Amino acid sequence: MNTRPTTPAGPAPLRDGVLLDEVRERLWAALGARDEAAAAAAVLGAHDAGAPAEELLLDVIAPVQARVGAEWAAGRLGVAQEHAATAIQERVVAALARQTPAPAPDTTAPPRRVTVACVDGEWHVLPARLLAEVLRGRGFLVDYLGAHVPTPHLIAHLHQTGADAVALSSSLPVRLPTAHAAVTAVQAIGLPVLVGGAAFGPGGRYARLLGADGWAPDARAAAVLLADGPHRPEGPPPDPGRALPHLLDQEYTLVRRARTRLVRETLTGLAERLPAVAAHTDRQRERTAEDLAHIVDFLAASLYTDDAELFTGFLTWTAEVLRARGVDPAALLTALDLLAEAQHDFPRARAHLAAGRRALTSVPVPAPPGPRP
Repeated sequence: MNTRPTTPAGPAPLRDGVLLDEVRERLWAALGARDEAAAAAAVLGAHDAGAPAEELLLDVIAPVQARVGAEWAAGRLGVAQEHAATAIQERVVAALARQTPAPAPDTTAPPRRVTVACVDGEWHVLPARLLAEVLRGRGFLVDYLGAHVPTPHLIAHLHQTGADAVALSSSLPVRLPTAHAAVTAVQAIGLPVLVGGAAFGPGGRYARLLGADGWAPDARAAAVLLADGPHRPEGPPPDPGRALPHLLDQEYTLVRRARTRLVRETLTGLAERLPAVAAHTDRQRERTAEDLAHIVDFLAASLYTDDAELFTGFLTWTAEVLRARGVDPAALLTALDLLAEAQHDFPRARAHLAAGRRALTSVPVPAPPGPRP
């Protein structure tokens, strides 16, 4: 990175990422104190000192947000604290965007117009917002639609705006069926679709499965792909049913339809088999029901993709989160047994539940933590 001059009262010169480390720590401290002014000052001050907006977005704000998520998973941040930190981050991004001048237009070629949106049901909006700002900084014309965009509304927008490409973001694999519907609908009107986010799996494995025209691991890679593509192949749009023949067994559809019943019956079974669950307070029962609903949702997503690893990865992550919060995850095994009993006519679902059970029993139980200093 080139060294840039600073104001007399500014931070140290930008060299070897030292400044960005400093800015990350200042931003983290500000989020912990819920001090929006200090958070904005950390980022905007670094920008005034010469740090490029793209680096601040992707090398400061993005990793700090990842740290917020990790602290929530470890039980060191509550849900409200995580939401407050994320809201401050979003406003800091907006402030940085206002302070960043638009790049000079490229007179050699017209700018590409890209629509950036989260798929229907996806509320984790910050990755899409970061991508939108990176694209703007690189000279794209960007229509940023934000969180939870129903596919019919997305298609109506595209008909009105003349986009060259669409970038869809999703963080949760449970949104893959709706992401698939969005990808197929956009391609049906002749536009290419780039996807990104944790929902699409390691290396974008589910992006390929769902027929997206491209996948990017981060905003920088997405900007490179969008600068020259992705391009919609010639010919008729793909047939989603032909791409996922395993869906013909209807297991995904039937599990989704039975979600409420499965959660209710599994919760009742847990109370009958585990005295600790039977003694739960109303609030604890609500939390347990929420956890069961997530288990059913991820089971359904794994059936949609026909990938048991999607389900087992969620279960092992859940077990680690529960242990970090001082909750015995043993009830997860009983819950899987109850769900398997309810899926006696669904061989794929039973196989995924069995894989989940094996994954949970293979996870080592960590030693109890020592006293905190």
